[in-house]
Amino acid sequence: MPPEDGGRGRLLDRLTPQQSQVVRLAASGLTKRQIADRLLLSPRTVGFHLYQAFPKLGGTSRAQLRDALDAGSGDRGGPVPVR
Repeated sequence: MPPEDGGRGRLLDRLTPQQSQVVRLAASGLTKRQIADRLLLSPRTVGFHLYQAFPKLGGTSRAQLRDALDAGSGDRGGPVPVR
């Protein structure tokens, strides 16, 4: 039986914490290099996280990631705190 919210709000629960950070930053418009610099990763690692996250979220583009996050979490693409 599907959840009452149709799965919205649980999209990021499908991702690892690292994938979640990368997806949020990518959805906000940052490039792989910018995400890598911010999270102290290589751009190739960022690309791998996006590659792994796309099928989990049912998207194939950054615009679809942004739309899925907007619909699923109520987040409107604001800055993501980096810890």
